[in-house]
Amino acid sequence: MESDKSKVVQDWYDTYNEPIFKFIFMMIQDYQQAEDLRHETFIKAFVNYDSFKHHSSPKTWLYSIAHNVTIDFIRKRKPLTMIKEVLLLKKDEAPMPCELVQIRETSIELYRVLGTLKESYRKVIILRKVKGFSIYETAKILGWSESKVKSTLFRAIQAFEKEMLKEGLLNEKTV
Repeated sequence: MESDKSKVVQDWYDTYNEPIFKFIFMMIQDYQQAEDLRHETFIKAFVNYDSFKHHSSPKTWLYSIAHNVTIDFIRKRKPLTMIKEVLLLKKDEAPMPCELVQIRETSIELYRVLGTLKESYRKVIILRKVKGFSIYETAKILGWSESKVKSTLFRAIQAFEKEMLKEGLLNEKTV
């Protein structure tokens, strides 16, 4: 029984470890910490395997765990550290190393703009538009109602477009 559980969680790890890492990394923008939180996500999945009721897909369940682990991490950080990181993030315009995330230059700019949005906007855009989760799955992962997902996504996209205009990455005619 224990070996079956190990096999299933190992299969999940093989399938979802990179997407889970990228999701966490997009949330906290700290490579080392994202690796640690990914590791913690799969440990929690293993430990709590028996509580997985198959009401959602394993992918949705794992993203839900990753979201909760990441939110717990964010809540535990000192407010001064968070303020410092936000200020540094705004100044850091250097592209990420290619081994970290293989994306085009325009995607780097989009990612940087995404990092300027407030956390709830960033989360909903990542889950719905980057990771492709349905409204239902996104609501499950975030612990929100489906209507909150829809309305937050609407506002998030508006905020994202506004930032893109401000950064000169969009023009009025495109919007």
